[in-house]
Amino acid sequence: MSKKYYLFAIIVSSLFLVVGCSSKSSEEKIYDHLEEAIQLEEGYEAKQQEIGELELKEQDLYAEIEGLDMDHFDKIQELSQEAISVIDEKQEKLNEERESIEASEEEFVKMEPLISDLEEESLQQHAEEMFKLMSDRYTAYYELNDIYQTSVEQEKELYEMLQQEELEQEDVTSHIEALNENYVKIIDLNEEFNQLTVNYNEAKLAFYEAADFNVNFEEETDAETEQ
Repeated sequence: MSKKYYLFAIIVSSLFLVVGCSSKSSEEKIYDHLEEAIQLEEGYEAKQQEIGELELKEQDLYAEIEGLDMDHFDKIQELSQEAISVIDEKQEKLNEERESIEASEEEFVKMEPLISDLEEESLQQHAEEMFKLMSDRYTAYYELNDIYQTSVEQEKELYEMLQQEELEQEDVTSHIEALNENYVKIIDLNEEFNQLTVNYNEAKLAFYEAADFNVNFEEETDAETEQ
């Protein structure tokens, strides 16, 4: 069974020093929403690490199962049940990760009504491009999370099948083929999500520069995809 360990790209995390005034401008209000949205994704980044560790644990279990024959059926059952427990935990982390992204999106969309309040047309254009890219990024994430959730369910079904003593190899092969098709979709969607993250980061920086914010980038993080 082809398995994959993946990490979604993480939005640039930065510490910005902004010269503010007593009454916040629309630019500064937008800034606040953008930075809060990033903070709300911190939980998502942590869950990605945990999911990756569970992926590796499951891969080890599957490799051990593959090395056994039916003379060790009791051991196959034991390992399969352990893999199911890992998958249940992975599914829980995926749900928590999604909640983090949903909270980020809820904060991010608060900037949209402020775009029309921007006085400069060029600044509005920067903000509109940034908003569209981030909206597309959220959409890509939800598609990716959905298909990954589907693959997790398929993995669980596979381990349930492996606990059956009378099992047709044809059924196992067919199930693994369906799993592998979803893994290909995950890779493609993950690449799309990562690229949208890069594009958004660039658009966000362009907006901050156009708004004449005095910013200091302390850190930039790009999580790479592993397959």
